[in-house]
Amino acid sequence: MNDDNSRALYDRALSVMPGGVNSAVRAAIEPYPFFVQKGDRGHVIDADGNRYIDWVMGLGPLLLGHNLPESVQAGIQQNASEGPMYGTPTEIEVDLAEFVVRHVPSVEKIRFVNSGTEATTSAVRLARGYTGRNKIIVNQGGYHGAQDSTLVEGDVESVAPSSAGVPQSVAEHTIPVPFNDEDAVREAFEKHGDDIAAVMTEPILANYGIVDPDDGYHDFLREITDEHGSLLIFDEVITGFRVGGLGCAQSEFGVTPDLTTFGKVIGGGFPVGALGGRAEIMEQLAPSGPVFQAGTFSGHPVTMAAGLETLQFAAANNVYDHVNTLGDQLRSGLADIVADQAPEYTVAGTDSMFKVIFTRDGEAPKNAADVKNAETDRWRRVFWGQMKAQEVFLSQNQFECQFVSYGHTEADVEETLEAYKHAL
Repeated sequence: MNDDNSRALYDRALSVMPGGVNSAVRAAIEPYPFFVQKGDRGHVIDADGNRYIDWVMGLGPLLLGHNLPESVQAGIQQNASEGPMYGTPTEIEVDLAEFVVRHVPSVEKIRFVNSGTEATTSAVRLARGYTGRNKIIVNQGGYHGAQDSTLVEGDVESVAPSSAGVPQSVAEHTIPVPFNDEDAVREAFEKHGDDIAAVMTEPILANYGIVDPDDGYHDFLREITDEHGSLLIFDEVITGFRVGGLGCAQSEFGVTPDLTTFGKVIGGGFPVGALGGRAEIMEQLAPSGPVFQAGTFSGHPVTMAAGLETLQFAAANNVYDHVNTLGDQLRSGLADIVADQAPEYTVAGTDSMFKVIFTRDGEAPKNAADVKNAETDRWRRVFWGQMKAQEVFLSQNQFECQFVSYGHTEADVEETLEAYKHAL
């Protein structure tokens, strides 16, 4: 497999971009990433003409695949042709807001922003402003974007920044606890309950392998936050409009948070984020309330059109049936392969998300530490390259999720399962 053009492009990139990339995870591929030239349904073609089955799907946003349906493409092109952006409201952002409010249980009002990081940053600020408290509880290994408040590691007893540039004084307001650990959450509330503004969690840990919640875990979080006057925030940047269909993961689990953050699918492949929740809380955002939030590109008309057309197409064309059925076929086939060839590994995922976790004991991970203790180096340094050599593009490390799109086919699933057989 020739990769001369990708190698040359990476050499150029190293001279002008830190690490040769614009997002750190893209450099996880060694010795260098391949550069994509274009997408085709459930595939990508790189700068050297190599074609791969793509299970990364832009790290999640591409629910419909790389070839957008004609109606979706037309809506995007119409808004792009009428002008890039205006600095004033447009009808299309109202249309998308109404669609989300109709379908997502927790959302009475919504504010569109430009990334998942911006959405979670705004959610933390809003929770603090609404409650008058400072501290937030997060899950160890949960990812809430590149923001100071959640780039924190440790436990109830001791915390520290997980990135240079984050002050210790900021980290001290964040309390990391293991996912699925009710006792750790209780301990945090016993020590700091009067100053905990919110618990922020992904409904499913989806950026650290894939870790499902224990039965009743989210119900517990709902109860304890209510008891202490704190907010419950679901970070659905990854799961939103992918798990649980148009109702998102919260509808699947039957738990309604106070605030929900969105990204990825809600923008149809364009840069986006959003924050939604109870009206009385959302009204605390400027200009209605004292919590400042603003953005030049927020509610960008082309992104709003892409998001609305994507979700409307999904609603009208059985998109979720298609992607979830293929997801079931992948996980079932992978479970058979793992049972036969690597019984110490586990298959994780739900709906259109999937991953093989290189666990050491055949037990599904219950928290981030279980995933971290898996054979992560083997996954990245050996297995990933073996899959690439068979023209299957998987996420760049053991931790990132993988996604099925409307552009994938049963043939893609079968070819991928054969590749797993050889690579494992």
